Amino acid sequence: MTGIRLVVGLGNPGLEYEDTRHNAGFWFVDRLAADAGVAMRAESKFQGMVGRLRVGEQDCWLLKPMTYMNLSGRSVLALAHFYKILPDQILAAHDELDLPAGSVKLKRAGGHAGHNGLRDMIAHLGVPDFWRLRIGIGHPGDRNQVKDFVLHRPSREEQEAIDGAIDRSLVVWPRLLKGEAEAAMMALHTADRDKR
Repeated sequence: MTGIRLVVGLGNPGLEYEDTRHNAGFWFVDRLAADAGVAMRAESKFQGMVGRLRVGEQDCWLLKPMTYMNLSGRSVLALAHFYKILPDQILAAHDELDLPAGSVKLKRAGGHAGHNGLRDMIAHLGVPDFWRLRIGIGHPGDRNQVKDFVLHRPSREEQEAIDGAIDRSLVVWPRLLKGEAEAAMMALHTADRDKR
């Protein structure tokens, strides 16, 4: 595989959503940008905050769609189309209800499992073949409480666990950039298992 050329953080814009669980994807991109010294700027043609990470001869774009979660795909498609980025060169970082807070998994393709950001990305890209960084936020235990749960802040303990998961993801990030996805996945899942 070629390396990742676009990292999309899924979340909702606005101060009222900034610290909510649904914005875990934004948190990952923010940390990645900060660690790399990349400035994120508003780009109206891509309907999002965009940064460029340059590594050697390779550009990798960082994107936080400002369309709200349900319409993330239009922002992703606009940037991917403009820079001729293929679905399997895209990594979507997102909150994951099916993993406990502090757990993180990497996978390629699959369904959306009810996640509206992933659903819209699949609809716009036409295929589910992009990579996903699944950042665990836990589950409220009742599916009727999910909407309220994802739009609230995690507890301090949960936040610390999620931050730890993002830390472990950033350790394997250089391998993803180089196209060493299988090695990145093995290293991340091993680190994830060992921390529990």
